[in-house]
Amino acid sequence: MKFTLSWLRDHLDTTASVEEICAKLNAIGLEVESVADPGAALVPFRTARIIEAAQHPNADRLRVCRVDAGPGFDPVQVVCGAPNARTGLAVIFAPPGTYIPGLDTTIKAGAIRGETSGGMLCSLRELGLGDAHDGIAELPDDTLPGQSYAAFAGLDDP
Repeated sequence: MKFTLSWLRDHLDTTASVEEICAKLNAIGLEVESVADPGAALVPFRTARIIEAAQHPNADRLRVCRVDAGPGFDPVQVVCGAPNARTGLAVIFAPPGTYIPGLDTTIKAGAIRGETSGGMLCSLRELGLGDAHDGIAELPDDTLPGQSYAAFAGLDDP
């Protein structure tokens, strides 16, 4: 049987840690095979907003985007190949050093066709959360930049 920690806490008055709960369940004969935290791999991903999107001067299929990644980040330039990258769009941002599970790679800052790129705008497929790959994920218009994507999407509950 699978259940979330928040569901268990709705039905059990406890402040025990995940490890303590697992130990107690095992002690009474309810074997805990594993504990999965789907949000753990998504910790570095943030909600963001494209402030400006312009055609890349040296590539027909790329856009140069200026992105507001929220408090603690200056606006960052990101080169993006998604056809739906446009001004005002709320998106998922991965800063340099983020491991992208759907691509099995860690991104770094660099230049793409002569334009600097300080991160990546992501699709759900790149986060390992789906198969759609027709562009970057489009978040609701009222999404505030700078939130943890895992918390925003409700994936931070082991």
